[in-house]
Amino acid sequence: MSKAAPIHVTAADLGQALLSRARNAIAERLDLPRRPENHHPMLESPGASFVTLHHQGRLRGCMGRLEAGTHTLEADVRQNAHRAAFEDPRFMPVTAGEWRHLEVEVSLLDSPRALAFVSETEALAALRPGEDGVIFAWRHYRSTFLPQVWEQLPDVESFMAALKRKAGLPADFWADDVELGRYRVRLFKETEGNAA
Repeated sequence: MSKAAPIHVTAADLGQALLSRARNAIAERLDLPRRPENHHPMLESPGASFVTLHHQGRLRGCMGRLEAGTHTLEADVRQNAHRAAFEDPRFMPVTAGEWRHLEVEVSLLDSPRALAFVSETEALAALRPGEDGVIFAWRHYRSTFLPQVWEQLPDVESFMAALKRKAGLPADFWADDVELGRYRVRLFKETEGNAA
């Protein structure tokens, strides 16, 4: 009796599985045709993701979760895609007319780690531009930027100032009890030609 060849699952397979589910979650709400969804074993495990939408090169929605809960990665991606398209308070809900030019990207997050520092200067020096997603927390104020945001805000001072503004605080705010966390992502994005 011959042994079956092992099935190798690649990062590209995972990316296609995540992107098809994200797009299908939006298509279902818009009553548009869905694309085939390939299986990937990671979809059944807990996971944390963000889904970011762009329309003709501009941000169109972004929602996600920083830490894995009890739900599966598949459920997380579908829910975040739906929320990014229809519940992001910064934007009107996505319409069927935008579908053709909508680009989807999925960020799969590693577990956040607390950043140790004694001053804002030390915190800024510890950040790794282009690599770190950053969580800012002070009392009930909280915000995060995915690592992709470094493309628009490449220096640490501007990045941190925008992160504080996103949390609802002044750009020059600082307090001794500010908490910062960082995480990395595996980014999967649609390429031109496979968007819609």
